[in-house]
Order: sequence, then C-alpha cells, then structure tokens
Amino acid sequence: MAINTTKDALNSTSRHSIEKLETLNFKVPADFKKAFKGYAVAQGMTMVDLLREGFELSKDNRKS
Repeated sequence: MAINTTKDALNSTSRHSIEKLETLNFKVPADFKKAFKGYAVAQGMTMVDLLREGFELSKDNRKS
C-alpha cells in the first residue's frame, strides 16, 4: 500500500500542470470521506487526483 506524502501530493498535482490551486469547499458524510481517502491511498493517488479523475469520467459519460 502506497502512502502519499506532501511531496508526493505536490508532484502528483504538478503532473497535471503548474497552476494555482484553490480551495473547494463542501461537506461530505464522515463515512464517505473515510472511504474516499482510503480508496485514493489504496490506488496510490491523492484525493485531488481521484476527484479530478472522477470528474473527467463523469463529464465523458454525460456527453450527448
């Protein structure tokens, strides 16, 4: 199991492009957060990368 460090997270984010990051504010149930974070760690990715990947998949699936 891979554990992401802050350095890993920065490297992962910089793979997308060098961009200014902003805070995305929303609340989720505690069990969702635990599952989301656990899945990201198990996949060796950051939560930001998992969110981005899921968003891209959702956009692709919703195209007409």
